Amino acid sequence: MLVIGATGTLGRQVVRRALDEGYDVRCLVRPRQNPADFLRDWGATTVSGDLTKPETLPAAFVGIHTVVDASTARPEEDTYAIDWKAKVACIQTAASMGIQRYVFYSIDKCDQHQEVPLMKMKSAVEEYLKVSGMNYTVLRLCGFMQPLISGYAVPVLEEQPLWGTDDDTRTAYLDTQDVAKMTLAACRRDEAVNKVMTLAGPKSYSVREVIALCEKLGGAEAKVSKVPVLVLKATRALTRFFQWTAPASDRLAFAEVLASGVKFDAPMEETYEILGMDASETTSLEEYLEEYFSKILKKLKEVGGQSRQKDFYL
Repeated sequence: MLVIGATGTLGRQVVRRALDEGYDVRCLVRPRQNPADFLRDWGATTVSGDLTKPETLPAAFVGIHTVVDASTARPEEDTYAIDWKAKVACIQTAASMGIQRYVFYSIDKCDQHQEVPLMKMKSAVEEYLKVSGMNYTVLRLCGFMQPLISGYAVPVLEEQPLWGTDDDTRTAYLDTQDVAKMTLAACRRDEAVNKVMTLAGPKSYSVREVIALCEKLGGAEAKVSKVPVLVLKATRALTRFFQWTAPASDRLAFAEVLASGVKFDAPMEETYEILGMDASETTSLEEYLEEYFSKILKKLKEVGGQSRQKDFYL
């Protein structure tokens, strides 16, 4: 198995899960100052390559049966280069080299929100993959639990301000470990071949509900600074006129989706059946945050209960 984007939040969980299930795992990693030693320590093989340079890709695909593509642009990177051009290059390389299965992570409802550049690119990659001639599985994701720690849990514990919006958008968050588990199930199951499936958590939450849950578990009141969605939309309208702020404009385009009060969620009964899994195997957001807060509050108690330094939230 080749994992692309193996150093990311989701990619590393896929690598660990695949290794635990007995796969020989190869990771495509870019040449970097801080090499991905932890992947090799786990037992994976790393191959250097640059997604923006197609000529560096073929060597990583030699002898590979399944590709899991978890790569996406970082905030400082060119989204178009990574999430469209590089994806096309990877799919072309995989198809030409006879890869048997290509697993691609997309975004829930990407086909319904073409006004958002990233969602439009994800939808276009889905269509490109469908006509590639390879067996594929597209996993559309709603949202991850992990970013909620730095975004909401830590500020609550530190009694620091946090940002919220006044929208009614709801998201069914998943633990990335559960996404990795579902991914490996999809790789094993013939029923998942040439399927587009949305992976959703047990329940969807608004930002207000996530903050309230953190307040309850952390035993502290959050200092919330609300940003009206209309302000985000106005900011996008301003930034889109300037070439050097185009990436910011693209990201602020999500404000258009927020304003619609969309629900990033989906029924999972059929998906669990396809994957051969049970809903009880999926971690709920309450369980995830409760485990986090219990560990951190225990650690704070051990050191005297006064410190709120970030060192304790690693």
